[in-house]
Amino acid sequence: MAADPPYEPQAVLTPISAAAMFLVLTVDAGAEGDLRDVLSDISSLQRSVGFRRPEGELTCVAGIGDALWTRLFGDTGKPAGLHPFVALDGPVHHAPSTPGDLLLHLRAHRLDLCFELAQRLMDRLRPMATVVDEVHGFRSFDERDLLGFVDGTESLAGARPQDVIVGDEDADHAGGSYVIVQKYVHDLDTWDAMAVEDQERTIGRTKLSDIELPDEVKPPDSHVALTTITGPDGEERRIVRYNMPFGRVGAGEFGTYFIGYARTPDVIEAMLRNMFLGTADAAHDRVLDVSTALTGTLFFVPTAEFLDDPPAGSAKPGGGDGSLGIGGLRG
Repeated sequence: MAADPPYEPQAVLTPISAAAMFLVLTVDAGAEGDLRDVLSDISSLQRSVGFRRPEGELTCVAGIGDALWTRLFGDTGKPAGLHPFVALDGPVHHAPSTPGDLLLHLRAHRLDLCFELAQRLMDRLRPMATVVDEVHGFRSFDERDLLGFVDGTESLAGARPQDVIVGDEDADHAGGSYVIVQKYVHDLDTWDAMAVEDQERTIGRTKLSDIELPDEVKPPDSHVALTTITGPDGEERRIVRYNMPFGRVGAGEFGTYFIGYARTPDVIEAMLRNMFLGTADAAHDRVLDVSTALTGTLFFVPTAEFLDDPPAGSAKPGGGDGSLGIGGLRG
């Protein structure tokens, strides 16, 4: 039997939930010490709220942005792939880079659990941080987005920990993960006016049966074609997405909150470059003609142990060798 890994990741690889809340915050300068105290209490707050309805399977994943990581822990020993989200300016479409120091990704089968935990967290965070983006997501029918297509069909199917969890390539941060978030709003009037066949060619899958179009039919500028990334060995490089629909009917706002976890941000960034900048075979992703990105931020998700006991900041966090001890043994 394989030995347990020497670390405990946060709740990154869990089943799709019925509800989610996404909070992106900026943290005030000088509040780093107080923030460490809050970070160390996230897991206990989650257990306290989740204990009321265990069947709701409440989870909370916390991610730390590049600038805040440096403020908390110094430059030495920073996760190898952590950097600000890179804005993309294509000939037609734009992916902005927007502020964000801290991500809280709350999930459960009931929105009230997410909401209660968010309230308790914000009671602690409000004196030191500002929410710059808040989205309440919901599951729509059989995992469909507001464009009417199943979202993330291949995401959790066959997902492996090695696709999402950092390993020995960055030993100080083994057990962590990277996450990119973007908020997209859809022009449903334009989308709904399109024939179903055109919608299917835009996405690259059939709408009703959710089957990927054959390569000879699937356009090179379809969403599926441009977001399929293969490595040098020809194997597909996977990420895990927990996208959620959101909206405000009265305001005519209908969107998808993209959230993708990966072992390295390179994979998601390659997808986004294909989408916004195009390839030799495609000017850009067709779906961007009806979907506009409003936000974009990259975070690192440390292990549960690291979050429960974050080190104090120093020139060389964690000791003379600059190690943060994220991959340290449990117990």
